[in-house]
Amino acid sequence: MEPTPDLPPHNAREHPESSPQAQHIGVISWIRDRIADGEFAPGMRIPERLVCERLGISRTPLREAFKVLAAERLLTLYRNRGAVVTPVSAKDADDAMQLIATLEGMAGELLCKQITAAEITALQTLQQTMEQQFEARDLLGYFKTNQAIHSRIMQAANNGILLETHQALCNRFVRYRFAGNRSEERWHKAVLEHQHILMAIEDRDAERLRYLMQAHVLNGWRIARVHVGFGDHVGCGDNINNLTTLDSYYC
Repeated sequence: MEPTPDLPPHNAREHPESSPQAQHIGVISWIRDRIADGEFAPGMRIPERLVCERLGISRTPLREAFKVLAAERLLTLYRNRGAVVTPVSAKDADDAMQLIATLEGMAGELLCKQITAAEITALQTLQQTMEQQFEARDLLGYFKTNQAIHSRIMQAANNGILLETHQALCNRFVRYRFAGNRSEERWHKAVLEHQHILMAIEDRDAERLRYLMQAHVLNGWRIARVHVGFGDHVGCGDNINNLTTLDSYYC
């Protein structure tokens, strides 16, 4: 039998918005966050009654959220067991991170040819917010802003298929991107990497940005891999193991 988490009591901050559409989005986001931060671990059944009590909702919006997250492959639905957090193999996670890194590098090259001043300003604002969240040690807030930055970069590439593929992978493997920043050293380096990424965008340096985007994702995955229990051996080939680190790139 899957473990049932000892969920704390719900509070006003965890109540989704009141309108049906806002509530639907809010419940999906809340569950995705709990998977990202590890409260709902792979293989664990989501306790419907406790979650409903915590969020102050009925089971109908919760089960609708389950369907969306099952389509993203974050959850697996069983007739007699409900919703279970879908386990991911080390190889699938390695392969996904390699692909995410490649897609983000490609987006970096594309955006340098067409990014607008307004889009750069928006990224600068998000960068400032993210650094403030880092200073406040607001890990979940930082992660959400971080993902917003990555999403803005993908959008600025102006390639719908690239954006759609990237978003699907990020949704499915959200836990494995979040985990890297649980290391204080890695979290600090990630902030510095984002500063270099922003400078490359401001300079519209396509080659440098492609490299930095790829290195940023894979540097984070090296650390996250240990935190999620996969160990420190990256098994998806020489592309990750031989990739120059950001530190050596700037030596």
